[in-house]
Amino acid sequence: MHIEPGVVDGAKMTLAVATAAGAFGYSAKLAAADLKKSNVMSFAARTGLAAIGTFIFFEILPTFPVGISEVHFILGTTLFLLLGAAPAAFGLAAGLLLQGTFFAPTDLPMFFVNVTTLLVPLLAIQAIASRLIPHDKAYVDLAYSDVAKLSALYQGGIVSWVAFWAFYGQGFTAETFTMVWTFAAAYSVVILIEPIADLAALATAKAAKHTALGGLLERRVYAEA
Repeated sequence: MHIEPGVVDGAKMTLAVATAAGAFGYSAKLAAADLKKSNVMSFAARTGLAAIGTFIFFEILPTFPVGISEVHFILGTTLFLLLGAAPAAFGLAAGLLLQGTFFAPTDLPMFFVNVTTLLVPLLAIQAIASRLIPHDKAYVDLAYSDVAKLSALYQGGIVSWVAFWAFYGQGFTAETFTMVWTFAAAYSVVILIEPIADLAALATAKAAKHTALGGLLERRVYAEA
C-alpha cells in the first residue's frame, strides 16, 4: 500500500504531516492506557514484535505494484488482536521507517502519507472493536464473522486512504480513477485472506496460552476487558 513517491508533494504534504501527527497523538493516548494495565517491558516487547511483523509484511511477503500503489499483505488486524492497538500502531510506524531507511529510501518522502494510511484504519478498528466485541469475550474465542468484520474495516480503510491521497495529490482525472480502481480491485485479495490469517494466529495464541509466547501477548487475547 506504499503510495508512489510524487503522488503527494509540495505544500500538499502538510496535510499528511498533520494527519500522521494526529494518529501518533491518539496512539500515545492508547499507549498510556495500555501501560496502566501492563508494564513498560511488556509494551516494548509487543511494539518490537509488531515492528518485526511489519518489516516481514513489507520485505518478505509477496508485493505487487498495482495502479497508484502496491499491494502488500499487511496483517494489521492480526497485530491489533495479538499485541494491542498502541503497540501495533507504533510497530507499524517503526517497521515502515526501518524498511524505508535501509531498503527503500525512495519511500521516505512519503512516510507521513503511508503512516496515516496504516494507522488511521487501525485506530478506527480499535474503537469499533470496543463496541463490536463483548467485553466478556476473549479474542481467542472470536468467530470468523468477528474477525472478518474487523479485517474488512481495516483493509477497506487502507483502500479509502490510498484513494484519498491519489485524488488529493493528482486530482480527479480519468487516469487517477483508473489507477485507484485497479488498486482497489487487486487489494480485494488481501481482504479475503486476512480473516483466515487472523483466525490462524488466534488459534496459535490459544495453543500457546501457557507458554512464554502467550505471556508476551495483549492480555485481552485471553481475558475479558
